[in-house]
Amino acid sequence: MKAGPRLGSTRVARLTRRFPSLTRDTARPEGGGRAAGGDAPAPARQWPLLSVLGGTGLGLLIVSFDAFRAGTIIIGLALIAGAALRWALPSVGMLAVRSRFTDIVIYGALGAAIVLLAMMAQPHPWLKIPFLEDLLHFTVK
Repeated sequence: MKAGPRLGSTRVARLTRRFPSLTRDTARPEGGGRAAGGDAPAPARQWPLLSVLGGTGLGLLIVSFDAFRAGTIIIGLALIAGAALRWALPSVGMLAVRSRFTDIVIYGALGAAIVLLAMMAQPHPWLKIPFLEDLLHFTVK
């Protein structure tokens, strides 16, 4: 009579990726496959990530040329574009970090926060939110 697999044994580890007592690897995030076929060159396979990184790099370059507000808005928009790519495409390569929902929420929230903070930056803010100004004055006093 053959013995069944034991919890945490090597046999169980080979049969399933999810076992309760011992983790040896992590499952690839949903949508974490290649964005282009395996015969395409490496940059083409990771074009969603490279487009977000390119937008962020462009924003940092603009910030370095003393256009803080415009550069940070571009950085925030690049993150929002990353959230849109993660939502719209079934496979985004290394842009997929966690589950689709988590990636969309994190990229979108960080992008929106960066854009809003850039628009509220002093001097001469483009956006004024009164309760945030009151909150700032309340905490500083």
